[in-house]
Amino acid sequence: MADKLNELTAAGVAVWLDDLSRVRLSSGGLDKLRREKHVAGVTTNPTIFAKALSDADEYNWQLRDLATRDVDVEEAVRMLTTYDVRWACDVMRPSYDGSEGVDGRVSIEVDPRSAHDADKTVAEAKALWWLVDRPNLYIKIPATEEGLSAITDTLAEGISVNVTLIFGLDRYSAVMEAFLAGLEQAKANGHDLSKIGSVASFFVSRVDSEVDKRLEKVGSDQAKALKGKAAVANAQLAYERYTEVFSSDRWKALAGAGAHPQRPLWASTSTKNPDYRDVIYVEELIAPGTVNTMPESVIHAYADHGETRGDTITGAYDAARKVFADLESVGVDMDDVIATLEREGVEKFEASWQELLDGVRKSLEAAAQGTGAPNKAAKGNAKGAEKAGGA
Repeated sequence: MADKLNELTAAGVAVWLDDLSRVRLSSGGLDKLRREKHVAGVTTNPTIFAKALSDADEYNWQLRDLATRDVDVEEAVRMLTTYDVRWACDVMRPSYDGSEGVDGRVSIEVDPRSAHDADKTVAEAKALWWLVDRPNLYIKIPATEEGLSAITDTLAEGISVNVTLIFGLDRYSAVMEAFLAGLEQAKANGHDLSKIGSVASFFVSRVDSEVDKRLEKVGSDQAKALKGKAAVANAQLAYERYTEVFSSDRWKALAGAGAHPQRPLWASTSTKNPDYRDVIYVEELIAPGTVNTMPESVIHAYADHGETRGDTITGAYDAARKVFADLESVGVDMDDVIATLEREGVEKFEASWQELLDGVRKSLEAAAQGTGAPNKAAKGNAKGAEKAGGA
Protein backbone atom coordinates (compact mmCIF):
# COMPACT_ATOMS: atom_id res chain seq x y z
CA MET A 1 0.00 0.00 0.00
CA ALA A 2 1.09 3.56 -0.70
CA ASP A 3 2.20 5.50 2.35
CA LYS A 4 -0.14 8.46 1.87
CA LEU A 5 1.11 10.39 4.88
CA ASN A 6 4.66 10.03 3.64
CA GLU A 7 3.53 11.40 0.29
CA LEU A 8 1.98 14.35 2.09
CA THR A 9 5.19 14.94 4.04
CA ALA A 10 7.23 14.74 0.84
CA ALA A 11 4.97 17.42 -0.67
CA GLY A 12 6.15 19.80 2.07
CA VAL A 13 3.34 19.42 4.60
CA ALA A 14 4.37 18.64 8.17
CA VAL A 15 1.79 16.35 9.79
CA TRP A 16 1.02 17.35 13.37
CA LEU A 17 -1.38 15.86 15.89
CA ASP A 18 -4.06 18.10 17.39
CA ASP A 19 -4.43 16.22 20.66
CA LEU A 20 -2.58 15.20 23.81
CA SER A 21 -3.37 13.19 26.93
CA ARG A 22 -1.43 11.30 29.54
CA VAL A 23 -3.00 8.06 28.32
CA ARG A 24 -1.59 8.76 24.86
CA LEU A 25 1.80 9.37 26.43
CA SER A 26 1.90 6.45 28.90
CA SER A 27 0.61 3.97 26.33
CA GLY A 28 3.25 4.91 23.79
CA GLY A 29 0.53 6.03 21.38
CA LEU A 30 2.15 9.37 20.61
CA ASP A 31 5.51 7.78 19.90
CA LYS A 32 3.79 5.23 17.64
CA LEU A 33 2.19 8.02 15.63
CA ARG A 34 5.58 9.69 15.33
CA ARG A 35 7.23 6.49 14.12
CA GLU A 36 4.46 5.04 11.95
CA LYS A 37 2.29 7.96 10.80
CA HIS A 38 4.95 10.65 10.22
CA VAL A 39 3.55 12.85 13.00
CA ALA A 40 6.14 15.58 13.50
CA GLY A 41 4.52 17.85 16.08
CA VAL A 42 1.70 18.27 18.60
CA THR A 43 -0.77 21.07 19.30
CA THR A 44 -2.89 21.43 22.43
CA ASN A 45 -5.53 23.84 23.68
CA PRO A 46 -7.74 24.22 26.78
CA THR A 47 -10.45 22.02 25.26
CA ILE A 48 -8.03 19.16 24.71
CA PHE A 49 -6.72 19.35 28.28
CA ALA A 50 -10.21 19.60 29.78
CA LYS A 51 -11.19 16.37 28.07
CA ALA A 52 -7.89 14.61 28.82
CA LEU A 53 -8.02 15.34 32.54
CA SER A 54 -11.58 14.07 32.84
CA ASP A 55 -11.05 10.79 31.04
CA ALA A 56 -8.13 9.03 32.72
CA ASP A 57 -6.94 7.73 36.08
CA GLU A 58 -3.31 8.51 35.15
CA TYR A 59 -3.70 11.96 36.70
CA ASN A 60 -4.89 10.70 40.09
CA TRP A 61 -1.51 10.38 41.79
CA GLN A 62 -0.56 13.92 40.80
CA LEU A 63 -3.94 15.30 41.84
CA ARG A 64 -3.55 13.65 45.27
CA ASP A 65 -0.08 15.15 45.70
CA LEU A 66 -1.29 18.58 44.64
CA ALA A 67 -4.24 18.34 47.03
CA THR A 68 -1.93 17.29 49.88
CA ARG A 69 0.16 20.39 49.24
CA ASP A 70 -2.95 22.59 49.25
CA VAL A 71 -2.05 23.89 45.79
CA ASP A 72 -4.63 26.29 44.35
CA VAL A 73 -6.49 25.31 41.22
CA GLU A 74 -4.62 27.68 38.88
CA GLU A 75 -1.24 26.25 39.87
CA ALA A 76 -2.63 22.71 39.73
CA VAL A 77 -3.74 23.19 36.13
CA ARG A 78 -0.29 24.45 35.20
CA MET A 79 1.44 21.56 36.96
CA LEU A 80 -0.80 18.97 35.27
CA THR A 81 -0.61 20.42 31.78
CA THR A 82 3.09 21.28 31.76
CA TYR A 83 3.87 17.74 32.98
CA ASP A 84 2.15 16.31 29.88
CA VAL A 85 3.68 18.84 27.51
CA ARG A 86 7.19 18.27 28.89
CA TRP A 87 6.72 14.52 28.42
CA ALA A 88 5.44 15.06 24.88
CA CYS A 89 8.43 17.27 24.08
CA ASP A 90 10.71 14.40 25.08
CA VAL A 91 8.73 11.96 22.92
CA MET A 92 8.97 14.31 19.93
CA ARG A 93 12.64 15.15 20.47
CA PRO A 94 13.87 12.80 17.69
CA SER A 95 11.77 14.76 15.18
CA TYR A 96 13.14 18.01 16.55
CA ASP A 97 16.74 16.86 16.30
CA GLY A 98 16.23 15.22 12.91
CA SER A 99 14.73 18.38 11.41
CA GLU A 100 17.33 20.69 12.98
CA GLY A 101 14.71 22.31 15.17
CA VAL A 102 12.00 22.88 12.57
CA ASP A 103 9.59 20.12 13.64
CA GLY A 104 9.19 17.99 16.74
CA ARG A 105 7.44 20.88 18.48
CA VAL A 106 4.74 20.70 21.15
CA SER A 107 2.47 23.66 21.92
CA ILE A 108 0.97 24.86 25.18
CA GLU A 109 -1.37 27.85 25.35
CA VAL A 110 -1.27 30.84 27.63
CA ASP A 111 -4.37 31.42 29.72
CA PRO A 112 -6.91 32.58 27.08
CA ARG A 113 -8.44 34.94 29.62
CA SER A 114 -5.32 37.07 29.06
CA ALA A 115 -5.90 37.31 25.30
CA HIS A 116 -6.46 41.07 25.54
CA ASP A 117 -3.69 41.78 28.07
CA ALA A 118 -0.29 41.88 26.34
CA ASP A 119 1.84 42.27 29.47
CA LYS A 120 0.18 39.37 31.25
CA THR A 121 0.46 37.20 28.15
CA VAL A 122 4.21 37.80 27.89
CA ALA A 123 4.71 37.14 31.59
CA GLU A 124 2.83 33.85 31.36
CA ALA A 125 4.67 32.86 28.18
CA LYS A 126 7.97 33.29 30.03
CA ALA A 127 6.68 31.29 33.00
CA LEU A 128 5.51 28.40 30.81
CA TRP A 129 8.81 28.44 28.92
CA TRP A 130 10.86 27.85 32.05
CA LEU A 131 8.28 25.48 33.58
CA VAL A 132 8.40 23.08 30.63
CA ASP A 133 12.11 23.76 30.04
CA ARG A 134 12.42 22.06 26.65
CA PRO A 135 13.84 23.62 23.47
CA ASN A 136 11.12 22.10 21.28
CA LEU A 137 8.28 23.88 23.07
CA TYR A 138 5.94 26.39 21.43
CA ILE A 139 4.00 28.92 23.50
CA LYS A 140 0.57 29.53 21.94
CA ILE A 141 -0.54 33.15 21.91
CA PRO A 142 -3.91 34.24 20.45
CA ALA A 143 -3.70 36.64 17.50
CA THR A 144 -5.87 39.35 19.03
CA GLU A 145 -4.89 42.97 18.45
CA GLU A 146 -3.34 43.04 21.93
CA GLY A 147 -1.67 39.71 21.25
CA LEU A 148 0.39 41.14 18.39
CA SER A 149 2.75 43.08 20.65
CA ALA A 150 2.91 40.08 22.99
CA ILE A 151 4.04 37.90 20.07
CA THR A 152 6.84 40.33 19.25
CA ASP A 153 7.93 40.72 22.87
CA THR A 154 7.89 36.96 23.52
CA LEU A 155 9.98 36.19 20.44
CA ALA A 156 12.37 38.97 21.46
CA GLU A 157 13.04 36.96 24.64
CA GLY A 158 14.18 34.01 22.51
CA ILE A 159 10.95 32.07 23.14
CA SER A 160 9.34 30.09 20.31
CA VAL A 161 5.72 30.97 19.54
CA ASN A 162 2.69 29.33 17.96
CA VAL A 163 0.33 32.18 17.06
CA THR A 164 -3.21 30.83 17.30
CA LEU A 165 -6.77 31.87 16.41
CA ILE A 166 -5.94 33.53 13.08
CA PHE A 167 -8.98 33.78 10.84
CA GLY A 168 -8.46 36.74 8.49
CA LEU A 169 -5.90 37.82 5.93
CA ASP A 170 -5.17 41.27 7.35
CA ARG A 171 -4.64 39.89 10.84
CA TYR A 172 -2.36 37.23 9.36
CA SER A 173 -0.25 39.93 7.71
CA ALA A 174 -0.03 41.68 11.08
CA VAL A 175 1.07 38.41 12.68
CA MET A 176 3.89 38.02 10.18
CA GLU A 177 4.94 41.62 10.85
CA ALA A 178 4.97 40.85 14.60
CA PHE A 179 7.12 37.79 13.90
CA LEU A 180 9.69 39.70 11.85
CA ALA A 181 9.88 42.47 14.44
CA GLY A 182 10.28 39.88 17.20
CA LEU A 183 13.17 38.18 15.45
CA GLU A 184 14.87 41.49 14.76
CA GLN A 185 14.64 42.35 18.44
CA ALA A 186 15.79 38.85 19.43
CA LYS A 187 18.85 39.28 17.23
CA ALA A 188 19.56 42.66 18.81
CA ASN A 189 19.21 41.00 22.23
CA GLY A 190 21.87 38.45 21.32
CA HIS A 191 19.67 35.38 20.85
CA ASP A 192 20.53 32.61 18.40
CA LEU A 193 17.82 32.91 15.75
CA SER A 194 18.30 29.32 14.63
CA LYS A 195 16.89 28.18 17.99
CA ILE A 196 13.69 30.24 17.73
CA GLY A 197 10.72 28.69 15.94
CA SER A 198 7.25 29.90 15.08
CA VAL A 199 4.09 28.85 13.28
CA ALA A 200 0.99 30.88 12.48
CA SER A 201 -2.16 28.84 13.12
CA PHE A 202 -4.69 29.83 10.48
CA PHE A 203 -8.10 28.35 11.24
CA VAL A 204 -9.94 26.63 8.42
CA SER A 205 -13.16 24.68 9.04
CA ARG A 206 -14.71 27.28 11.32
CA VAL A 207 -14.68 29.73 8.40
CA ASP A 208 -16.87 27.42 6.35
CA SER A 209 -19.16 26.81 9.31
CA GLU A 210 -19.82 30.53 9.75
CA VAL A 211 -20.01 31.39 6.06
CA ASP A 212 -22.21 28.40 5.20
CA LYS A 213 -24.65 29.45 7.93
CA ARG A 214 -24.92 32.89 6.33
CA LEU A 215 -25.24 31.45 2.82
CA GLU A 216 -28.05 29.20 3.99
CA LYS A 217 -29.80 32.25 5.41
CA VAL A 218 -29.47 34.07 2.05
CA GLY A 219 -31.08 31.00 0.53
CA SER A 220 -30.56 31.64 -3.19
CA ASP A 221 -29.16 29.00 -5.53
CA GLN A 222 -26.16 31.24 -6.17
CA ALA A 223 -25.51 31.48 -2.44
CA LYS A 224 -25.91 27.77 -1.79
CA ALA A 225 -23.47 26.99 -4.62
CA LEU A 226 -20.77 28.77 -2.63
CA LYS A 227 -21.08 26.57 0.45
CA GLY A 228 -17.86 24.83 1.44
CA LYS A 229 -15.60 27.12 -0.59
CA ALA A 230 -14.75 30.04 1.70
CA ALA A 231 -12.36 28.28 4.08
CA VAL A 232 -10.04 26.83 1.46
CA ALA A 233 -10.03 30.10 -0.52
CA ASN A 234 -9.21 32.05 2.63
CA ALA A 235 -6.29 29.77 3.48
CA GLN A 236 -4.99 29.79 -0.09
CA LEU A 237 -4.86 33.58 -0.09
CA ALA A 238 -3.10 33.46 3.28
CA TYR A 239 -0.40 31.28 1.71
CA GLU A 240 -0.01 33.84 -1.09
CA ARG A 241 0.75 36.47 1.54
CA TYR A 242 3.18 34.09 3.23
CA THR A 243 5.17 33.62 0.03
CA GLU A 244 5.36 37.39 -0.48
CA VAL A 245 6.60 38.13 3.04
CA PHE A 246 9.11 35.29 3.13
CA SER A 247 10.70 36.24 -0.15
CA SER A 248 11.31 39.85 0.94
CA ASP A 249 14.71 41.40 1.53
CA ARG A 250 13.76 41.96 5.16
CA TRP A 251 13.23 38.24 5.63
CA LYS A 252 16.37 37.32 3.70
CA ALA A 253 18.43 39.35 6.17
CA LEU A 254 16.99 37.35 9.07
CA ALA A 255 17.39 34.07 7.22
CA GLY A 256 21.03 34.98 6.69
CA ALA A 257 21.34 35.21 10.46
CA GLY A 258 20.00 31.66 10.85
CA ALA A 259 16.27 32.28 11.25
CA HIS A 260 13.62 29.76 10.22
CA PRO A 261 10.46 31.08 8.53
CA GLN A 262 7.19 31.25 10.43
CA ARG A 263 5.28 28.48 8.69
CA PRO A 264 1.53 28.71 8.14
CA LEU A 265 -0.21 25.99 10.14
CA TRP A 266 -3.67 24.91 9.02
CA ALA A 267 -5.71 24.43 12.19
CA SER A 268 -9.27 23.21 12.77
CA THR A 269 -8.98 20.85 9.81
CA SER A 270 -11.62 18.30 10.72
CA THR A 271 -14.77 18.87 8.70
CA LYS A 272 -17.77 20.10 10.65
CA ASN A 273 -20.21 19.32 7.82
CA PRO A 274 -20.62 15.55 7.22
CA ASP A 275 -21.50 16.29 3.58
CA TYR A 276 -17.91 17.38 2.94
CA ARG A 277 -15.05 15.00 2.24
CA ASP A 278 -13.41 14.22 5.58
CA VAL A 279 -9.92 15.14 4.35
CA ILE A 280 -10.84 18.15 2.23
CA TYR A 281 -8.94 20.57 4.45
CA VAL A 282 -5.81 18.51 3.99
CA GLU A 283 -6.03 17.68 0.29
CA GLU A 284 -6.88 21.23 -0.78
CA LEU A 285 -4.17 22.87 1.35
CA ILE A 286 -0.97 21.18 0.20
CA ALA A 287 2.05 23.40 -0.39
CA PRO A 288 5.72 23.47 0.60
CA GLY A 289 6.58 24.82 4.02
CA THR A 290 3.19 24.30 5.65
CA VAL A 291 1.93 22.43 8.71
CA ASN A 292 -1.43 20.68 9.01
CA THR A 293 -2.45 19.79 12.57
CA MET A 294 -5.15 17.12 12.62
CA PRO A 295 -7.15 15.11 15.12
CA GLU A 296 -6.07 11.47 15.05
CA SER A 297 -9.23 10.53 13.14
CA VAL A 298 -8.22 12.78 10.24
CA ILE A 299 -4.67 11.42 10.27
CA HIS A 300 -6.01 7.88 9.89
CA ALA A 301 -8.54 9.00 7.27
CA TYR A 302 -5.78 10.55 5.17
CA ALA A 303 -3.62 7.46 5.58
CA ASP A 304 -6.54 5.44 4.26
CA HIS A 305 -7.87 7.49 1.35
CA GLY A 306 -6.15 10.87 1.18
CA GLU A 307 -4.93 12.05 -2.22
CA THR A 308 -1.71 14.02 -2.52
CA ARG A 309 -1.98 15.79 -5.87
CA GLY A 310 1.04 18.02 -5.51
CA ASP A 311 0.75 21.71 -4.66
CA THR A 312 -2.97 22.54 -4.45
CA ILE A 313 -2.49 26.13 -3.28
CA THR A 314 -0.04 27.91 -5.56
CA GLY A 315 -1.84 28.77 -8.76
CA ALA A 316 -5.26 28.79 -7.09
CA TYR A 317 -5.09 32.43 -6.02
CA ASP A 318 -7.28 33.88 -8.80
CA ALA A 319 -9.95 31.26 -8.19
CA ALA A 320 -9.81 32.02 -4.46
CA ARG A 321 -10.26 35.73 -5.11
CA LYS A 322 -13.28 34.93 -7.27
CA VAL A 323 -14.82 33.00 -4.37
CA PHE A 324 -14.45 36.10 -2.20
CA ALA A 325 -15.98 38.31 -4.89
CA ASP A 326 -18.88 35.90 -5.30
CA LEU A 327 -19.45 35.84 -1.54
CA GLU A 328 -19.59 39.61 -1.49
CA SER A 329 -22.02 39.61 -4.40
CA VAL A 330 -24.53 37.50 -2.46
CA GLY A 331 -24.22 39.66 0.64
CA VAL A 332 -21.70 37.81 2.83
CA ASP A 333 -19.54 40.34 4.70
CA MET A 334 -16.24 38.52 5.20
CA ASP A 335 -14.90 41.24 7.50
CA ASP A 336 -17.80 40.59 9.82
CA VAL A 337 -17.30 36.83 9.48
CA ILE A 338 -13.67 37.15 10.57
CA ALA A 339 -14.49 39.50 13.47
CA THR A 340 -17.20 37.10 14.66
CA LEU A 341 -14.89 34.09 14.48
CA GLU A 342 -12.10 35.80 16.39
CA ARG A 343 -14.45 36.92 19.14
CA GLU A 344 -16.08 33.51 19.40
CA GLY A 345 -12.72 31.74 19.22
CA VAL A 346 -11.42 33.55 22.29
CA GLU A 347 -14.74 33.08 24.08
CA LYS A 348 -14.76 29.33 23.38
CA PHE A 349 -11.24 28.88 24.71
CA GLU A 350 -12.08 30.99 27.76
CA ALA A 351 -15.10 28.76 28.38
CA SER A 352 -12.96 25.63 27.97
CA TRP A 353 -10.39 27.07 30.37
CA GLN A 354 -13.11 27.65 32.94
CA GLU A 355 -14.35 24.08 32.43
CA LEU A 356 -10.79 22.91 32.99
CA LEU A 357 -10.45 24.96 36.19
CA ASP A 358 -13.81 23.75 37.50
CA GLY A 359 -13.00 20.12 36.73
CA VAL A 360 -9.59 20.27 38.41
CA ARG A 361 -11.10 22.06 41.41
CA LYS A 362 -13.59 19.22 41.90
CA SER A 363 -10.86 16.64 41.43
CA LEU A 364 -8.65 18.34 44.02
CA GLU A 365 -11.54 18.40 46.48
CA ALA A 366 -12.22 14.71 45.88
CA ALA A 367 -8.53 13.90 46.34
CA ALA A 368 -8.35 15.90 49.56
CA GLN A 369 -11.36 14.00 50.93
CA GLY A 370 -9.82 10.66 49.96
CA THR A 371 -12.85 9.62 47.92
CA GLY A 372 -10.72 7.94 45.24
CA ALA A 373 -10.49 8.46 41.47
CA PRO A 374 -10.50 12.25 41.92
CA ASN A 375 -10.47 13.05 38.24
CA LYS A 376 -13.86 11.39 37.76
CA ALA A 377 -15.40 14.40 39.44
CA ALA A 378 -14.45 16.44 36.39
CA LYS A 379 -16.26 14.33 33.82
CA GLY A 380 -19.42 16.40 33.75
CA ASN A 381 -17.44 19.58 33.18
CA ALA A 382 -15.52 18.17 30.24
CA LYS A 383 -18.67 17.58 28.21
CA GLY A 384 -19.15 21.30 27.78
CA ALA A 385 -15.49 21.82 27.02
CA GLU A 386 -15.51 19.14 24.36
CA LYS A 387 -18.33 20.92 22.54
CA ALA A 388 -16.23 24.08 22.37
CA GLY A 389 -14.03 22.55 19.69
CA GLY A 390 -10.29 22.51 19.26
CA ALA A 391 -7.57 23.97 17.09
